[in-house]
Amino acid sequence: MLPAELLVVLLNLAILLVCYLHVFPRVAGKSMGKLAIASGSAIILSLVIVGSKYMGLGYPFLLLGGSLNWFWYTLITYALMEIPIAIWYLKRNPS
Repeated sequence: MLPAELLVVLLNLAILLVCYLHVFPRVAGKSMGKLAIASGSAIILSLVIVGSKYMGLGYPFLLLGGSLNWFWYTLITYALMEIPIAIWYLKRNPS
């Protein structure tokens, strides 16, 4: 079985790829406002999925030698993965 940290990273990656390659071009296009709302919805989806599995369990997620709860681990890893993908998307679709 895969470690919880890897499962969260894979979930975040799957959500990001589906959103930036399929959903965001159709929903947000070149509108920064719509992109921000859609991106916020995507992170909420990730948090809801991970929270439904790990909320209340007290499972420690390890990131760079530190221990985080599921919420912060999901939020930080999502943001770190989203930044380069968002930069690519914005360069590809200038407003």
